[in-house]
Amino acid sequence: MINTPKEILSVWIQNSKNKAALSPLKMVLLGMLAGIYIGFGCHVFVLATAAETTVLTKLIGAALFPAGLMMVIFCGAELFTGNNLMTLAVMSGDISLKDMLRNWGLVYLGNFIGSVLLAFLLAKSGLYTDAAAARAIALASSKASMPFAEALIRGILCNILVVLACWFQAGAKEMAGKILAVWFPITLFVFAGFEHSVANMTYIPLGMFLGADVSVVSFLLGSLLPVTAGNLIGGALFIPAIYTTCYKK
Repeated sequence: MINTPKEILSVWIQNSKNKAALSPLKMVLLGMLAGIYIGFGCHVFVLATAAETTVLTKLIGAALFPAGLMMVIFCGAELFTGNNLMTLAVMSGDISLKDMLRNWGLVYLGNFIGSVLLAFLLAKSGLYTDAAAARAIALASSKASMPFAEALIRGILCNILVVLACWFQAGAKEMAGKILAVWFPITLFVFAGFEHSVANMTYIPLGMFLGADVSVVSFLLGSLLPVTAGNLIGGALFIPAIYTTCYKK
């Protein structure tokens, strides 16, 4: 009924080879879709916590957010943070460092384009009035002004859980099991308040489009830079290095 951790490693090495073989156009287009899908999760989180941010509303938002990663994995899209697991294939010698970095760069670009596009459309949709707009602006402002070290650490912790969700679902052999495998780690990272670089590509531009006092420099250097670096440490180094050491013959 399930794959063992050693079998999951083999699955992800093959996944990484497939991802590295995509054309540049497909990487960007599928990256755009992933940015949009994760952005939908951001949208429902903002709406769930707009009127009042309590433990219950935060839990509801966190429980809805994983639908974004489910769509990425099951509908077919390319997400930078999940693709950090491609280091497994580099460590095993199945793909080159150059191929992995090409994938990361183009997918990150696609994620950014899709996320900002969705943020713009949401800001113009008429759904962000009063409490929802205030919540989106507050989220953008707080994320862009977070101290570098805090954003870095939250990025590390976030992507440990994101890549574990991607790893976890590869252990299931049917859809229901895969959905549950994605749901719990992602709900946990959102509820815990960790930082996801691609989610912030929607959260912060959405607030900016709605009038948040956040500059492009603050967005890129104050949030995306430390959070992306943290995501790489947690998702591309920490988890893959340990699992390769433990499960690769």
